[in-house]
Amino acid sequence: MARRQEQVNMTDQFKEFKELKNIDKPTLISVLEESFRSVLAKMFGNDDNFDVIVNPDHGDCEIYQNLEVVPDGEVTNPNKQISLSDAQADGDPDCEIGEEHTRHIDFAKFGRRAILNLRQTLASKILDLQKEAMYNKFKSIEGELVVGEVYQVWKREVLLIDAEGNELLLPKEQQIPTDIYRKGDTVRAVVHNVDNKNNNPKIIVSRTSEMFLRRLFEAEVPEIHDGLIEIRAIARVPGERAKVAVESYDDRIDPVGACVGVKGGRIHGIVRELRNENIDVINYTSNPQLLIQRALSPAHISSIRISDEEDENGGRNVEVFLKPDEVSLAIGKGGLNIKLASMLTGYHIDVYRDNDSEDIDDIYLDEFKDEIDEWVIEALKALGCNTARDVLKLDKQEIIDRADLEEATVDNVFDVLEAEFEE
Repeated sequence: MARRQEQVNMTDQFKEFKELKNIDKPTLISVLEESFRSVLAKMFGNDDNFDVIVNPDHGDCEIYQNLEVVPDGEVTNPNKQISLSDAQADGDPDCEIGEEHTRHIDFAKFGRRAILNLRQTLASKILDLQKEAMYNKFKSIEGELVVGEVYQVWKREVLLIDAEGNELLLPKEQQIPTDIYRKGDTVRAVVHNVDNKNNNPKIIVSRTSEMFLRRLFEAEVPEIHDGLIEIRAIARVPGERAKVAVESYDDRIDPVGACVGVKGGRIHGIVRELRNENIDVINYTSNPQLLIQRALSPAHISSIRISDEEDENGGRNVEVFLKPDEVSLAIGKGGLNIKLASMLTGYHIDVYRDNDSEDIDDIYLDEFKDEIDEWVIEALKALGCNTARDVLKLDKQEIIDRADLEEATVDNVFDVLEAEFEE
């Protein structure tokens, strides 16, 4: 049996499919073969006895039909069989009855209709493949930064085009309220959601998500990108204000200072990208009282009480006591500061005026270092108690339980503090 080595040059048919993005060569070859087989099946009833060899790099395609050699005059299915004399005349003089003869097929000779059918089939399969590749690509980078150019601005969304020509949708609810978009502008965002309904990928990007702020910090602060500093929590009201809790894994690195940068150089770049959104960066701590104090900055807290019971939503309530002139700072304009502090810490925070501090003098705990061990003072501070009256407001048993102090130690603290005020 012999195979003719002539090749069907289909370069003109394949030229727009040769440089497909996001489609690897083995997959492209497979699709080309499937397309040829689909057309052959329509023309010959099935493609079981055909071999299709394609080379998309050069546009070459070889098609062979495998036929059973039968005696002359006994051909009942010309698509499956060939007579002995025809097989010998087709370049296989040594063939015998019962053997398989391979005949070269010149696809181009099937005419314009067959080639048009092939192109339509191939274009359809390639389009489906491109959509699938696009979906898989963006699904794998959800939460990552992307850059696109504004192509069209509508009332409810903005269409962006990335460097590879992919369409990205930025809905109104994912835009920073103060954003203004003009055609040709370059926009940064994160891939928020990728949908593939009816094999029609839809890529939604966002500039309002917490992940966008996180990625901006990673881009601006090398220590975060390198893993030396970790962002432990983010609370954000887009376009208004955000709070970010950071922690350093290297004692030599100040996480807040690293994020802010020299003369605010790093944080200013992020603020500009967010249209002047105010950003508070605080040191993260696993101590909830201290974390709440830092989250409510710039307000200074007198004392904190954390409820032991969870609310109906599974959260916990916190009572925060402040001097009257500190209350407005804790709440913030429009309640924004306390809202962000609650979001950052995961506690529902209630603010109360500490009226006792208006009329009665108080003493900072550090003033009692001569009478109370320093480690005990630090344990009390961890409860949110910075002054003597902060401690005296609490129940002794509560201090024993929360600060993990011995009863005798707490009794001594109360004796020292009460004696100071009795004097």
